[in-house]
Amino acid sequence: MSQGPLMPKATAVWLVENTSLSFDQIADFCKLHPLEVKGIADGEVAAGIKGLDPVSTGQLTREEIERAQGNPNHRMKVAVSKVKLPEVKRTKGPRYTPLSRRQDRPNAILWLLRNHPELKDAQVMRLVGTTKSTIQQIRERTHWNSGSLQPMDPVTLGLCSQIDLDFEVQRAAKDRPLVESAEGGATLMPPELSVLPEPEDRDEDRRPGRGDERLDADSVFARLKPMRKGEEEDDDEY
Repeated sequence: MSQGPLMPKATAVWLVENTSLSFDQIADFCKLHPLEVKGIADGEVAAGIKGLDPVSTGQLTREEIERAQGNPNHRMKVAVSKVKLPEVKRTKGPRYTPLSRRQDRPNAILWLLRNHPELKDAQVMRLVGTTKSTIQQIRERTHWNSGSLQPMDPVTLGLCSQIDLDFEVQRAAKDRPLVESAEGGATLMPPELSVLPEPEDRDEDRRPGRGDERLDADSVFARLKPMRKGEEEDDDEY
């Protein structure tokens, strides 16, 4: 679907008043219904709207209008702007949190620090929209309200989505497969790391007293060959 002009009704008013274009042509260009354009011509629609000249705004050329007036089947198109506006880049900043939920952010931070200690401060900041100093205060229990804080799931509080939380947890798990928990014990590795094939160099494949030498068919037969030769020589002596 092609893009229509800015302020389509005002543009349609100007085209009805200043051109001999058909209702269908104006409706197609302004993305309106032909009956709506007919209502504009009859004064029943868009009453009080001042017409907007699409030629002066660079949305339509005079040649395009004349070509459409000479051919009722011609459909006008919006002119391509010659002025290229610079792309507006959004600055990265903390996630916006509604005022009604900002009081729950410390509880959410405490929950993340206890249940996902592998998360970096930057990841916690992205999830709940906080600052690094606040995270440090809650971690060190120097926050002004640390005595009343209770760990609460940020997803339940509406501070972030479950998809965002899972994404940050998976990213942290890739960087640090085995993480020391707050109680000092090691947590379980992710499933993709726990199902890796075992190395071929296992202790049961080694013979005692042989160092790094492993059992295989070639080595066994190589040892049996001189033994058999010795037995044949003993038989010849008898």
